This record gives sequence, C-alpha cells and structure tokens, in this order.
Amino acid sequence: MQPFVHPDQLPKVIPVFPLDGALLLPHASRPLNIFEPRYLNMLDDAMAAERIIGIVQTAAGGGRERPHLAQVGCAGRVTSFTETPDGRYLITLTGLARFRMQAELSVQTPYRQARVDFVPFAEDLKSLSESAVADRPRLMAVLKRYLERRGLRIDWSAVETAPVEALVNSLAMALPFGAAELQALLEADSLEGRRETLIALLEIDGSSFDDEQPQLQ
Repeated sequence: MQPFVHPDQLPKVIPVFPLDGALLLPHASRPLNIFEPRYLNMLDDAMAAERIIGIVQTAAGGGRERPHLAQVGCAGRVTSFTETPDGRYLITLTGLARFRMQAELSVQTPYRQARVDFVPFAEDLKSLSESAVADRPRLMAVLKRYLERRGLRIDWSAVETAPVEALVNSLAMALPFGAAELQALLEADSLEGRRETLIALLEIDGSSFDDEQPQLQ
C-alpha cells in the first residue's frame, strides 16, 4: 500500500461508520465483523474506491436510526477482507489519521457520508517516535494494579516487549472504557498525551473501585 504522507492525499468525503464502544487509532488495527445490509453496501463501495472508512462514535441527540455523530473520528483503510459463507464481511481496518467532521452530506446511499478535514491531525500520518519510553515503568505499574483489581489477565511478555506506541494504542482500544473516555483517548494531541490520558483513566478507575469497597470498622 502506498503510504499517505499529507492530508491532501486523503479523500475529502468518506463513508462514516457510527460504532460506539469501538475505538480506532492511527497506526493501529481493528478487526470488524460486518453484517448489517447498509454496512455491507458501504464495504462494497469502499472496496471499489480508496478502501477508506471513518469510524466515529455517536453523540447525544438525534434519533435511534440516525444519532448525532462525534466531531472527531478516525479514518482507516481496509487491509484485509474475507466474505463468510453466510454473507458477512470480516475485515481489518488499519488507522490512517483522525479527522474533524465538517458536514454530513445528504446522500442516497443507505450508509452515512461526511465531508471531513484531516489537516488538524496531519501529524498522524508521520511515523511516531518512541519518546514515551521514559514513562513506561509508570504505565506498567498503573496497568498492573488496574488488572489485579478487575481480575483481568494479560500476556506480560508481550506487554514488556511491545513498542510504547503499540502498547498505548492497544490498551486504549482494548480496555473497557466508556464512550467519553474513548473519545478523550482519541482526541489526545499526541502519543504522550494519549499515554497520560490512559494512565489517568486507569488511576481514576482504581479510585472509584476503592471507594466502592466496604470500610472495615
């Protein structure tokens, strides 16, 4: 795949897939199981074009079938595609860059489309450095306490050897955060900012957990 290096290389209008609770981040990959007819249609059209889809959370307001959309989402490119015998599509989206919604378009397609602006997030298209390595021990310590409180397991050998970028993005996408927390992780201004937001969320969860425990007299 020819890499995108400038926002002008990305399409100005993209299909948008409202998907609450599922975060996509630049340079990270997310598998998706597509089965609704309108989104099967979206995939057919995307595969015939640039193979780019915008993942965006919903916002308060609008109707059940057409909720309002968050103002910031992330565009991904379909990097693997399989059709199952029962007609579903199993795809992998690899994050390219975040975008800011400019306007949702009035279209005839069953799926939604929007005019978007990638310029505010042009840095997403650059290779990221490992400048966050210095705070890796802090992230690991907070993560360990979070997992122990929740009784969750993780492959520590993979965690300890993963590049910081991959680790932060993987945790942000995999841990059970709410919609507001996921949006905060998405909108963080840098990898360092996302790491600090992630650490704060892990610590806040711990404080809430501790507050819920019965106090010994």
